[in-house]
Amino acid sequence: MKRILVIATAAVMAVISAQAQIKRSDAFHAKYELKEVVVMSRHNIRSPLTSGGAAYKRVTPYEWFKWTSPSSQLSLRGGVNETAMGQFFRQWVVSEGLLPDNYRPKDDEVLFYANSRQRTFSTAKYFSAGFLPFANVEITHKLAEDKMDPVFKPQFTKMNDKYRQQVLDEIEAKYKGGPQVWMQSVQPTLTLMEQIIDMAHSPAALEGDTLHFWYNDTQFKIEKDDEPRMTGGYTLANSVADALVLQCYENESMTAFGHELSTEQWRDICKVKEVYDALLFTTHAAAINIAYPLVSRIREELNRNDRKFMFLCGHDSNLASIGAALRFNYPETENALEVHTPIGSKLVFEKWSDGNETYVAINLVYASVSQLQNRTLLSFDVPPMVRPVSIEGLTPNADGLYRLSDLDARIAEAMAEYDAIEDASTALAPAA
Repeated sequence: MKRILVIATAAVMAVISAQAQIKRSDAFHAKYELKEVVVMSRHNIRSPLTSGGAAYKRVTPYEWFKWTSPSSQLSLRGGVNETAMGQFFRQWVVSEGLLPDNYRPKDDEVLFYANSRQRTFSTAKYFSAGFLPFANVEITHKLAEDKMDPVFKPQFTKMNDKYRQQVLDEIEAKYKGGPQVWMQSVQPTLTLMEQIIDMAHSPAALEGDTLHFWYNDTQFKIEKDDEPRMTGGYTLANSVADALVLQCYENESMTAFGHELSTEQWRDICKVKEVYDALLFTTHAAAINIAYPLVSRIREELNRNDRKFMFLCGHDSNLASIGAALRFNYPETENALEVHTPIGSKLVFEKWSDGNETYVAINLVYASVSQLQNRTLLSFDVPPMVRPVSIEGLTPNADGLYRLSDLDARIAEAMAEYDAIEDASTALAPAA
């Protein structure tokens, strides 16, 4: 009973905290006016990235959840939850006077831009339906369905041997002792996952392929025009952790194949995946390269005066790399399974003016795990989670706002670091 009371108290406090971040005080509104909101969103709940003879299916004798969408696409629950989030943002911007209710966009005041993957385009579409129900908003996307837009693809666009080694050195330094030590730190969770999926009796085990998760053959591939990649056995653990968490959301249960798991155990399973993502996307050296297109796009938006609202939709790798490039400190989440960038989470830039200076508040907004499972209708009384994002080396004012000029300087610094990378193909090109 004490544990239940502690959890309930924490949930109430989280709601109060979220309400405080969303519903600003009268004193705050007497000083500032909201001018623009820029949202960098991760797509909502999807099916696993592979299907058919996928490796994650071969390492368990159990049947996985019957996914409501084809491989890698937004699930039905994901669409419902994203519409609810759009409705909540609509309530918020209307309450702030940024847009009128039932607004129909004029000129370039509103822009939705998504990666051309089905899950990102659909997330933007569902959000827009909740956000602007009286408008048939066009979702800008640049390529054919399920192609990766270079703006959202976390790829290296410059490369040379010295820079490649710098990225590998930062990966090595992410955890004292290197990536192997970091992976070894989640060994108890890998063992738990083996038990949950009954790996010992899986088709893969019976055919003599594998009895356990392994990571002693891990290598990293850092090449131009490609994403940073990890090869070796840990990729299997990553895909199984991903499928388990997605099944948890879809099943409306904290049970996996008959195993009742605590929230802490689910967060540990998410850490298996976050080890993978952190090593690939959150070193500063890699991030300034792979996040450059989105960082420059966000900078452009924040310096506009004619836009009211922009919604960008991509992936967790986008949120992770933007944060690492700009040295954001993402808060550890509450009431979520993922520790830093939950499914459907949004990095929200709020641009405020006091009449003389422009400021920015940065928050991470996401639905709690129970809200995702229960398809909760979000409102000011039942808000999503809202957690402030701090910026390393910058100090907010007494109202928790950063000067836009300071953030702009930080973005310019990251872009200059990218510009300083010498591209080997350019260096070797013959003179015109």
